[in-house]
Amino acid sequence: MTWFDPYRVSSASVGGVRPPAVAGAFYPADAARLETAVASYLQAARLPRLQGAVRAVIAPHAGYIYSGPIAGYSFSALAPLPENATVFLMGPAHYVPVPEVALADFRAMETPLGRISVNEATVEELARSSSCIAIQNDAHLPEHSLEVELPFLQMIASQDFSVVPMLMGQPDVECVARAMLPVITSDPKARIVVSSDLSHYHPYATARQLDASFIESVLHGDVVAALRGEACGRYPVAILMLIAEALGWTPHLLDYRNSGDTAGDKRQVVGYAAIAFTEE
Repeated sequence: MTWFDPYRVSSASVGGVRPPAVAGAFYPADAARLETAVASYLQAARLPRLQGAVRAVIAPHAGYIYSGPIAGYSFSALAPLPENATVFLMGPAHYVPVPEVALADFRAMETPLGRISVNEATVEELARSSSCIAIQNDAHLPEHSLEVELPFLQMIASQDFSVVPMLMGQPDVECVARAMLPVITSDPKARIVVSSDLSHYHPYATARQLDASFIESVLHGDVVAALRGEACGRYPVAILMLIAEALGWTPHLLDYRNSGDTAGDKRQVVGYAAIAFTEE
């Protein structure tokens, strides 16, 4: 797939702004090319009819040539973001060890399309209120799992919005869900984006079987089965599932493909799913 050296990136934010770590590797570094690519993925999505507001999505986070078409379904369903929306952006930590949940309290996160404000008040509230959530900026600096979702969010937002960046190790999912629920329920503009790929590096047919099992566990609300799956973002997925169960949100599969369907061979593939959660 797309390869890069995460340790070549800056070890610190600049003026409280997290700079892009994977622009030019996972997605185009040129703003015009990036905008064109993301717009094409969004426009190509053919969504089923969904009843109710989309409050959360699961989206993949590989290089855009592999997973961009599937991510287009996720973010097309989430569009448009409400004015001044807060997006809880959750994904796995790939490079820096994270015991449970690492928040980031940067002032902003930057992509070639501009800067996105971090909701520092909500970050501080979560860090203060829960023992399973802490601020750990160093985990965010080289990480691609959240960054690749940012240009999609920028393209579906006609107004200002902010993000709450959350990287996961292997947290107590019930602890994290309990901490997030009061913030989500108090803000009808809150949205959740979970960044996760599915199975990794199996032959095409095997990957489809494994991924179908994981997707079924998500659609049926089986958190235990989901946590047994191979999805790299299974912990944030499980947290979203617990929140969805508590709030009565309904999951819908929008698209499933793997890298053998998009831009890779079929000997070793990575799976990608777009799933939306609606509020009736």
